Amino acid sequence: MARYSKGKWTNWAGNQVSRPHHIHRPNDEEQLAGIVQRAAAEGRTVKPVGTGHSFTATATTSGHLIRLDDMGSLSHVDRANATVTVGAGITIDALNNVLHGLGLALPNLGDIAYQTISGAIATSTHGTGRHLTGLAGQVKRLRLVDGTGRVHDLGPEHGDVFQAARVNVGALGIVSEYTLGVVPAFRLQAQEGARKLDDLLENLDSLVDGNDHFEFFWLPHTPWALTKRNNRTDDPVPPRTPVDRARHWWSKTFIENIGFGALCEIGRRRPSLIPRLATALPSSGQSTYVNDSFRIYASKRIVKFLEMEYSIPREHCAEALSRIRSMIDTHGHLVSFPVEVRFTAADDITLSTAHGRESAYIAVHMYKGTPWPVAERYFRDVEEILASYSGRPHWGKLHFRSAGDLAPLYPKWGSFIGARNELDPQRVFANDYTRQVFGD
Repeated sequence: MARYSKGKWTNWAGNQVSRPHHIHRPNDEEQLAGIVQRAAAEGRTVKPVGTGHSFTATATTSGHLIRLDDMGSLSHVDRANATVTVGAGITIDALNNVLHGLGLALPNLGDIAYQTISGAIATSTHGTGRHLTGLAGQVKRLRLVDGTGRVHDLGPEHGDVFQAARVNVGALGIVSEYTLGVVPAFRLQAQEGARKLDDLLENLDSLVDGNDHFEFFWLPHTPWALTKRNNRTDDPVPPRTPVDRARHWWSKTFIENIGFGALCEIGRRRPSLIPRLATALPSSGQSTYVNDSFRIYASKRIVKFLEMEYSIPREHCAEALSRIRSMIDTHGHLVSFPVEVRFTAADDITLSTAHGRESAYIAVHMYKGTPWPVAERYFRDVEEILASYSGRPHWGKLHFRSAGDLAPLYPKWGSFIGARNELDPQRVFANDYTRQVFGD
């Protein structure tokens, strides 16, 4: 995902670059704490990085960059309490496979599994599901190295500090270990198909409430949306024949990645063709299949892009999307990527984007290589609409909000700042992004 070359770190999308003073790969918590202690004594900053899938500058630093690759194993399984304990550097993909081998699973996941579990949790990554929270809601305990190198074992008994640490945006310390809630392994039946956007929006509540997991992708410049309904099933995973494998490769690898990427590249070179190219994307047909839950949740993503995503109160979703559709037409934006929409339950995590409200998530993308002024204008126009609904930006995706904008959106903002002052008073974990969103 992320790239390292001659002392330079670049994220997956290529829009964030660091030239750190030193890059470390600690093997254990003691080494990690020692690095933080030395950096603090030197007056340098420290930032951990995962696989670099965040689009914001949350992991950039000119100080000490810490790779958690070697702290990514499963250390304990507690079946009686339905929890597992894992190193913060484990990728979601690796964790899914380990859990599956144990007959276990995470109850909800996002649609990409390349990230480390720590990066996904720290930025409030969420997935979709009307009764389910994001990944941070599955955190039962965590161990965190603070700005002095001291290690904290945090759980619910630590109240506001624990709630702040679950979505910490890399600003409170470095998490070394998580204890996560798990469930018995389960299967999902996925139903995918196209639907007219107007009809979908008219029936949005019944679609969200009538499925365990519902999401859709509206294709700008067309009246169509691609829907995905995932529901738990006792049906077995059918054996895959060579024909099945070929069909899967054709739909998931060729059509959704290679073919789609080719259309995006044509659109980048000839933007005026984008509305016509959009009609080449599927607008009919249905498919139904059954697989293990983690294989249904996550999709392969080869085509690179930049992304902005906002959480808004669920009840405003249809109106907000209608406004975005009108704005794209009236402002003349040429958009080759679908607009993705998902839903989660409310939670009580301090900086969760679903804090205190059932949420709809609207994500917009621009193909990598699109001139930044073009992408920025689109993102800012979408942001203006979503901010009008008290929208909260995803902490790991592009946005233009500052601390003054964000503080009123989170009822316990002051609690988070208090936890930060306690755990990192010298701002060892600060960078340009924390200065933007927390107002150092």
